[in-house]
Parts: sequence; structure tokens; C-alpha cells
Amino acid sequence: MPMKPLVRLPPGAVSYRPPVCNRIEAVGSEATLQLAVDRLNAVRKEIAKIIVGQDDVVEGVLTCLLSSGHVLLEGVPGLGKTTLLRTLARTLQLKYSRIQFTPDLMPADIVGSMIIDGGEGGAKQLRFQPGPIFANLVLADEINRATPKTQSALLESMQERTVTSGTTTHELERPFLVMATQNPIEMEGTYPLPEAQLDRFLMKILVTYPNRDELNRIVERTIQREEEVPVPVVDREAILEVRDVCREVLVAPHVQEYAISLVMATQPEQKEAHEMARKYVRYGTPTGRRLRPFSKLLLRA
Repeated sequence: MPMKPLVRLPPGAVSYRPPVCNRIEAVGSEATLQLAVDRLNAVRKEIAKIIVGQDDVVEGVLTCLLSSGHVLLEGVPGLGKTTLLRTLARTLQLKYSRIQFTPDLMPADIVGSMIIDGGEGGAKQLRFQPGPIFANLVLADEINRATPKTQSALLESMQERTVTSGTTTHELERPFLVMATQNPIEMEGTYPLPEAQLDRFLMKILVTYPNRDELNRIVERTIQREEEVPVPVVDREAILEVRDVCREVLVAPHVQEYAISLVMATQPEQKEAHEMARKYVRYGTPTGRRLRPFSKLLLRA
């Protein structure tokens, strides 16, 4: 086999070798990113078997799930809000629970309570019975129908991902998403959510009516003989891996500065505040953990 001729370098020149390790890491990270995208596309495909349209709602719920946030849906009954979360739980193989909020609902009905359990030998002891909040996907249906005392039972779990009973703190399994719904047309006998609880939600999404084409597809699915059944495509570990990949996505400095500028414009006491914010806004948007997911949303836009 003939040998390649040697190339003589000019005096003072330094030979260069490409960074093989960095190239392999870049290829590996790109493959990981593509795998995460494929997994999310598979989830969207399975959800589309049950939910017709509502693409913005589905994207918003998935965004909150991957960014460790919670979502508040507002819309009239019958638009598929409950069906969406139940389908998402079946597709992701996650534990799902539904809490129907009513005026007589108590905090112990959500987080759980201490019960007397008969142990071995007839000895009785107190044992904590977990409530429906101990799930991965929790649907808080018509959350504004419960009293403020009951609504406050969600504050610790939504912020800290823990539940405290007495002197014992219980960790909630991750991922943990609360999707709350409220009905905008029947406000009699409801309790508006306080600002402290509204701050726990990353997004508020308005669920609108389907258009004519979507209504035709809904009718066709209703009268067909066989009902579509979503199949599990990912599991809990895969969702946690996709969440880790999302945290590795870099945010460009100008996008981050733009997000900060928008936040500062809503705070009336700041010099960057908009004149309408100084006139009509008392408390602006806080910073903290909500700013980085907001930067990611700007990247998508």
C-alpha cells in the first residue's frame, strides 16, 4: 500500500488535530435531542387519537409537564379537559387522580389523613393514609368551587412537591403536574383563586370551541364502530430523561435579556416599567423559577 507523502509545515506553524472527543459529545447530544423530540411526537400522536384539535392546549400541558410547572385551564364544560389529562396519563404510563372540588370538600380529602390501623397482636396505631394528591397527574376539576381553606391544601404540594401531616413530610413522586379547571360561565357560589395560588400555575390556557372541521371529525369518531384507544409510548423514566434534555437547551443571551425586559416592564416600581403598568398594575410579574421556562417559550415562538 503506497504511503502518503509527508507535508512539511512552514517554520513556526503548529499542527492542528480536530477535537475528536467534543465531536463525539456533540453527535451524542444531538442524537439524545432527536430521541426526545421523537418521544414527544409519539405522545402527541396518541393524544390526537382521542382529542380532536386543541393543539395549543396539548402543547401547553406538555410544556408545563416538562418544565415542572402547573397549568390552569378555563373553558365551558364538554371541551375535553378531563379527557386530555386522562389520555396523557395513559400514554405516559403515569398515575392519574381526579379531585372534584365542591364547597364541602375538606383539605384531608386532598392530601390524606391519619387513620387508626389495627396492627399485629391487636395493637392499634396511627397510620397516614395518602390522599389523591399522591399521583403524577392530578386533575383539580372546578377548583374555584372549593373554599379558600381547601384550596390552600394544594399550595405546599404545588410549590414544594411535599405533603406535611403532623410532624412528618412526605415526598411526592416526580413528575408531578396539577391541571386545574374552572368554569367561566357559572360563577355563583364560587371562590376566586387567591393570588398566592395563581402564582403556583405556570400557564393559564383558555380552551375554546372546536371549529366546523373539528366538529365533523368528532361526530365521525362518535358514530364509528371501534373506539380509538391510546397505547403507552413512554414511561416515567423516559419523561424524566426528556425533562433533563429540556434543561440542557441553551438560551441565547438576547432571548434571556428580552424575557427579563418583559418581566421588568410589568413591575411599576422599576424604571423600565411601562407607563400603563405604572397606571394600572399594583404588583408585577415576579421573577424566580418562572423566568427560565418563559425564556424557553420565547425560543419556541
